[in-house]
Amino acid sequence: MNLQAIKAIYVHEMVRFFRTLMQSFLSPVLSTSLYFVVFGAAIGSRIDQIEGVSYGAFIVPGLIMLSVMTQSVSNASFGIYFPKFIGTVYELLSAPVSFLEIVIGYVGAAATKSFFIGVIILVTAHFFVDLDIQHPGAMLAFLVLTCLSFSLFGFIIGIWAGNFEQLQIIPLLIITPLVFLGGSFYSITMLPGIWQTITLFNPVVYLISGFRWSFFGTADVPIIASLLAISAFTAICLAIIWWIFRTGYKIRS
Repeated sequence: MNLQAIKAIYVHEMVRFFRTLMQSFLSPVLSTSLYFVVFGAAIGSRIDQIEGVSYGAFIVPGLIMLSVMTQSVSNASFGIYFPKFIGTVYELLSAPVSFLEIVIGYVGAAATKSFFIGVIILVTAHFFVDLDIQHPGAMLAFLVLTCLSFSLFGFIIGIWAGNFEQLQIIPLLIITPLVFLGGSFYSITMLPGIWQTITLFNPVVYLISGFRWSFFGTADVPIIASLLAISAFTAICLAIIWWIFRTGYKIRS
């Protein structure tokens, strides 16, 4: 394992992140504050509680997942797409660095960035609502796994994308709608029976449900189903990345 190569890639990506530190941290803080103003104050004042939890607190796990998933995909996809766009990825491929070390460097940096943003949103939420995290260890585990799995997914998108427009298609048209329809701001038990069944085909439901369970001890789906869902998603992403480097898909031509 070439640790020096991993460190070089990781530090390079983190330096780019810290160059826009104010923008990187200010944006999620402002967005979270707006969500609390709109959903927590305007809508939350009309909703008493959901599953014994105040509505303002109930939406916190969904807000964190929304930001973490989109930021993980965006950071990882841009991180690998830009070197491919300007041609420096060929220097990396010709260096004595394995595909595993490349993935660890880029995905590790993207996951670290999104983890920081998730923590910032969690801290910001404490200024608006009272939060009592019942399972802090599980909360951290779900947060880290989500950051890693969606960073892997973003890495795949970055290699697949042929232009900057394609780079934004999946986060905007797939990830964000799935998160909004995955119980971020409501419990799926509030839906009619047929829609509850349809919603269970949304994989994001299992991630948000498991993450919410770590906060409040309640979940829309069994916690084991949430763990299996995120494990399966991570395994699929790893298999696709292995195939990409094995075949050279869109990186050697």
